[in-house]
Amino acid sequence: MNEITLFSVISLGSIGTLAAVILYFVAQKFKVIEDPRIDQVAEALPNANCGGCGYAGCRAFAEEIVRKQSLDGMNCPPGGNEVMKEIASLLGLEAEEQEPTIAVVKCSGTRENAPPKVNYEGAMTCSFAHTLFAGESGCPFGCLGCGDCVVSCDFDAIYMDKETGLPVVKDNCVSCGACVKACPRNIIELRKRGKKDRRIFVSCINTEKGGVARKNCSVACIGCGKCVKECKFDAIVFENNLAYIDYNKCTMCRKCAPVCPTNAIHELNFPPRRPKPTPESETATN
Repeated sequence: MNEITLFSVISLGSIGTLAAVILYFVAQKFKVIEDPRIDQVAEALPNANCGGCGYAGCRAFAEEIVRKQSLDGMNCPPGGNEVMKEIASLLGLEAEEQEPTIAVVKCSGTRENAPPKVNYEGAMTCSFAHTLFAGESGCPFGCLGCGDCVVSCDFDAIYMDKETGLPVVKDNCVSCGACVKACPRNIIELRKRGKKDRRIFVSCINTEKGGVARKNCSVACIGCGKCVKECKFDAIVFENNLAYIDYNKCTMCRKCAPVCPTNAIHELNFPPRRPKPTPESETATN
């Protein structure tokens, strides 16, 4: 080994040793000691990483809970109340019971109710189609039917109905909110599941005036206000030609649906209504 080679080896070795020493002290200076409870909370979570909690994955959610030392405003939709109770027991906190929610599609613009006027042949994504035109039916608020909501769901809880052209939410929906974010028309909303899975909501978000809205869809809300007048609990608000049922105030009395002239109010999982007595039936009874 000549002197040049020996000098090179010694120089590189010295530089490497010096770099290692510097890195060691830097690592000691800036090291972060992580609370071991973060791992415990993360393990209790379903690890769906759906973002329904509002954080970038389950790990980030666990870190925030441990940092805050509180469960106020914190919720894991896929895990539900059981997971939050488990986390509360791990941290010595109390978890508030939260009523489960589910996604609902607030559009009834089926191919029958809102017949197509044009044929769309562009990229089959709702986000792209939304930037190009109002929709095949002409309703600028209705479902575009390309299925962005279906693609966004990691739980196979929503599918496109081939007959109606609208998305259908299944009972296994965990209310993660991915479909809500994916829809460019904002027609999907998270609402309370309700007792026995019963729900009432206005299945329309069209804020156009009645005549214009009905021209494109026969079951659109026309802003007549009859449901608002019928509700005795102030659960229905009327704004921008559109009625909205507040699920926090609604008592499920079902008096609003029969007065809607376009059947824009949907009742899910209720028993069939009793038919109204006719003069002939009253005569037969007497």
